[in-house]
Amino acid sequence: MSIMLSEIVEQPSALERTLTAEAEKYRRLEQLLGSREIDLVLLVARGSSDNAALFGRYLIETTTGIPVSLAAPSVHTLYGAKLDLKRALVVGVSQSGEGSDINLVLESARSSGAMTLGITNESDSTMAGIVDETLLIHAGRERSVAATKTYTGQMLHFYMLARALGGRDLGIERIPELTDHALLLLEEIRSLVERYLFMDNCVVVGRGLNYGNAYELALKLMETCYVVAERFSSADFLHGPLALVERRFPVILFAPTGQTLPGSRGLLDSLKDLHADCLAITNDPDIAVRASRSLRMSPEIDEFLSPIPFIVPAQMFACMLSEAKGLDPDSPRSLSKVTSTI
Repeated sequence: MSIMLSEIVEQPSALERTLTAEAEKYRRLEQLLGSREIDLVLLVARGSSDNAALFGRYLIETTTGIPVSLAAPSVHTLYGAKLDLKRALVVGVSQSGEGSDINLVLESARSSGAMTLGITNESDSTMAGIVDETLLIHAGRERSVAATKTYTGQMLHFYMLARALGGRDLGIERIPELTDHALLLLEEIRSLVERYLFMDNCVVVGRGLNYGNAYELALKLMETCYVVAERFSSADFLHGPLALVERRFPVILFAPTGQTLPGSRGLLDSLKDLHADCLAITNDPDIAVRASRSLRMSPEIDEFLSPIPFIVPAQMFACMLSEAKGLDPDSPRSLSKVTSTI
């Protein structure tokens, strides 16, 4: 078993540990945040962490009503802009806590009056020494270059942060169990990847709370399988990119039940008319039947709880497709675990 796959399998226990270990910290943080006037949440990240932050944006805005922005680090690191962040909460997201540009933004934000938080897997990282409070992912060391358990750990922290900011209780304690259930698809996916062995290009589509997952799966396919993977929301995909789809062109669709389902069904209709090859990760029976191939998730999964369990089969798909292609998912060419940019 590859290291990447073994770390995918570790996710339910890592999520459970994080929920338990960070609970008291979030109780204190909720009181602290309640004493401040937060008008804006600014998220700072790169790579997979940025995809988790994209999820965090949708979650925090929809559950709290607080505007959320994804920071452009170059505004700080290259252009030296000074922003007024006195009423902002700035959250850095980095599995290693050593991203140079992320940490520079956090330092700039503190000097501009912001309250700062860091979501990381490393308690003794540079980031942990910069921020007002460190929110730890209790995933253990992540050895594979491709992030899996730290990505879902970051997403879990956004659930806890949204709740601390006054968001409604979504029942996030069920997430480890739902994630564990998703692992049951492993052997089905092992057989499925043979169909995509010679895939060189594809499109990954998701919307709303699963939009970040579309970016994350595309990234995993690019870094572990060397597949050119474009990613879109289902709405944006219809505004032009649909033109690139022809017979048997592969499209991977995140399609949970909920608010985004009508749009997913409409897109699937268009893809069927074009004779595309659509692989759906879904818990909607209609989409599961009508897609070319489907990975069926539990019908019990609410849309707001879907992003973490839904990314698990996508991670397994990328990992096992990489192995089927004769590649090493643990050591993608030209990449390292910690990437430093300014």
